[in-house]
Amino acid sequence: MKLRSSSRTISLIGIFSSLHATLYFLSVGLWRSWSIYLEPFEGLILGPYAGFLAALIGSLVARTVKPTDLWMFGIIAEPMSVLACGLIARNRWKLLILLYIVMLGAFFMHPLGRQLPLWTVLDILVALVLIYPAAKISKNLFYEPTKRLPFITSLVAFVGAAMDSLTRIFLLIPAGLYIVLGWSPDVVRSIFIMGAVGSYIEDALVVLVMLLIGAPILAALRKIPGMEYPLS
Repeated sequence: MKLRSSSRTISLIGIFSSLHATLYFLSVGLWRSWSIYLEPFEGLILGPYAGFLAALIGSLVARTVKPTDLWMFGIIAEPMSVLACGLIARNRWKLLILLYIVMLGAFFMHPLGRQLPLWTVLDILVALVLIYPAAKISKNLFYEPTKRLPFITSLVAFVGAAMDSLTRIFLLIPAGLYIVLGWSPDVVRSIFIMGAVGSYIEDALVVLVMLLIGAPILAALRKIPGMEYPLS
């Protein structure tokens, strides 16, 4: 039984990593890859660890085949988003809050971070507040009444999308990638503000997608006999 479960998990990691890469190749439009619409499912279904691995493999493969100038952001941010959704599904909210606080604290302690408008990170601050209630209402996600699933899944997706943004911000400013990229503080400020606008639009789209298709997909998965979620 354990071997069968391990084989199933490995198979699903392969499937989700392939989907993750495929969505990256299809992406057009705003700042982030279309894989951001898959990341809540990766976390909720695969769990924090298998989901993180699937997203990491998918993002690595995608950017190896089709690299961009900013490839290093997505490779780390996308798995972190999945990790956030998986931790909520596992009710491990303390670790997730710690990750948020460490990265946000590093951002606000950095001189450049203190110069940027607060409105650009409001979604992240809201997500931090929502982590605990999201974890509490999601701990029995696959046993919840179907009518509650759209709200729960969209809430989890919002926290995951905010973690994606926070990771990119952490890499750009506290981790110093803006220096590696040769961006001056004025360039960072301009890109950061434009990116924040796009990020808010993407947050709304992620929530909308989960409202529309999150519940039907999870409800269908609950009907598969012998499957328990999240898998890790």
